[in-house]
Amino acid sequence: MVNLVIMRHGEAEPQYLSDSERQLTAAGQAEVSQMAEWLHHHYSAFDQIFSSPYRRTQQTAALLVQKAVSTQAVELNTDLIPEGNAQLVVDFLDTLYAENPHAKILVVSHMPLVSFLVEAFTRSGQTPIFDTAGVACIDYHQHKGVLLEYACPSLIHLVKSVS
Repeated sequence: MVNLVIMRHGEAEPQYLSDSERQLTAAGQAEVSQMAEWLHHHYSAFDQIFSSPYRRTQQTAALLVQKAVSTQAVELNTDLIPEGNAQLVVDFLDTLYAENPHAKILVVSHMPLVSFLVEAFTRSGQTPIFDTAGVACIDYHQHKGVLLEYACPSLIHLVKSVS
């Protein structure tokens, strides 16, 4: 059962001054909307969504809530920034799972942290590269996880065009 989803934000505008203030592009908004629809159809609503405080991740998380991926307010977590420490995030979520082992959590962050998070939660020895708006769907229990599925807009588009 997937109870942890790690998501990279949608496509963002190029960096001009402040990386933390970069916004989603129109294409990024479309990517996130497409993935929100996919998540909505594949998984039940998430109990909590955590986002980096950067603008593009907050916009991504807000679109997820708007598309009914969760009915809960998004919580910001300063450990979810691009150069964040994956072990701090693992420790934080382990505390939440200790309180509620059946919680379904979605985390919105950045490369390279999303890759490090997948490795930290699955102990697979691999750090996958995420496309923008990509999601890693993990079955995580008692400090041990298994990556069950990876999806991104280009893969979903490919599957739809083959069908």
